[in-house]
Amino acid sequence: MNRLNHATIKIHNLRLRTFIGFNPEEKLKQQDVVINIEISYRINDAVLSDRLEGALNYRDITKQVIQLVENGRFLLLEKLVADILNICSADPLVLKASVCVDKPHALRFADSVSLTLNYDAETNRSINLLEKAS
Repeated sequence: MNRLNHATIKIHNLRLRTFIGFNPEEKLKQQDVVINIEISYRINDAVLSDRLEGALNYRDITKQVIQLVENGRFLLLEKLVADILNICSADPLVLKASVCVDKPHALRFADSVSLTLNYDAETNRSINLLEKAS
């Protein structure tokens, strides 16, 4: 029996454009966002034997995130991050997920502003936040 029971997938610096913000110019012009995702999920012996059963499909998750971000309009960074986290934590195999979104050049003299939200299946700590944000 294998002692490995979970794996972590990290998606680094997914660079997309979306409408984000509530200022008039932000509503008219797409802005860059940089997304970092970390997902821990349960694995089984099938995955460790190089079989697809029990694997988390990070390509499908990334496609869903791209679709959401590029076709969405968001007033608040919190809503955008919560919606991405909802996608990342939807699979029942997911134990924990963390999403950080940077909004470059959001503040003068700062490289970016970022917001991070976390999901923990054991405590369901982000569920109420996700329900309110959706």
